[in-house]
Amino acid sequence: MTDRAQTAAHFLARHRDGPVLLLPNAWDRGSARLFEWLGFEAVATTSSGHAATLGRLDGSVTRDEALAHAASLVEATDLPVTADLEDGFGPDPADVAETVRLALETGLAGCSVEDYGGHGGGRIYDRPLAIERVAAAAEAAHAGPARLVLTARAENHIRGRPELGDTIERLQAYQEAGADVLYVPGLTSVDDISKLVGAVDRPVNVLAVPGAPSVSELAEAGVRRVSVGGAVAYAALGAAVEAARELREQGTYTFWERAGVGAAAARSAFASEQTTKQGGSG
Repeated sequence: MTDRAQTAAHFLARHRDGPVLLLPNAWDRGSARLFEWLGFEAVATTSSGHAATLGRLDGSVTRDEALAHAASLVEATDLPVTADLEDGFGPDPADVAETVRLALETGLAGCSVEDYGGHGGGRIYDRPLAIERVAAAAEAAHAGPARLVLTARAENHIRGRPELGDTIERLQAYQEAGADVLYVPGLTSVDDISKLVGAVDRPVNVLAVPGAPSVSELAEAGVRRVSVGGAVAYAALGAAVEAARELREQGTYTFWERAGVGAAAARSAFASEQTTKQGGSG
């Protein structure tokens, strides 16, 4: 319990000190270990990337599946892991609180909850209900010594409602409700990002998307964390598509050049686990 509490405390402190925290989103145990080997300081899950490993689209994973997946990543790496818990898997504050309570049991360092009701009718939650949901999540996340770092997400800008004023007001309310980190995916204007950062008192996470400012520009704007969502998972799927099409349509194998890079990385990243297992078996 003490180790978990220390991990979460370190994870939260890292949002406030040092350079921008780069948070890659892992989609399985191997990718989590690979990101650790590459030198990242923490990893996140990705709901869309996880769903893709199951042959599904984003929003189709159950709470039990998401939590089991998160626990698997926690077991795979020594890094702090924060989980994408979508909308908390239910519209009511009690649903969100139960999801976060269960997340605490997995060993996670953090989790995020969004204000888009994918499990509540596919809509942005009205602000009063959205605030209640964050408050319920915060109460559960901070209930014991092994607290979770709670990230509250405002989904306006990826759900057809690019209203900066509403987004800022929502995030201000979410921080008052107890959120530790604030996240606004889809925001790409440096001016808008700077306005948002200046209007809140919590670390801000920005999603790396095409057209978004560079990490150095985001740092200058005051952003404290940058994540990638399902992008790296989909990049891996894109490489698989290209390789498979080359094999099927051209009958050639130039994809082995990229595969060689991946194979070498896997041998290096996974060697310590293999050595541990071999040593443990006698």
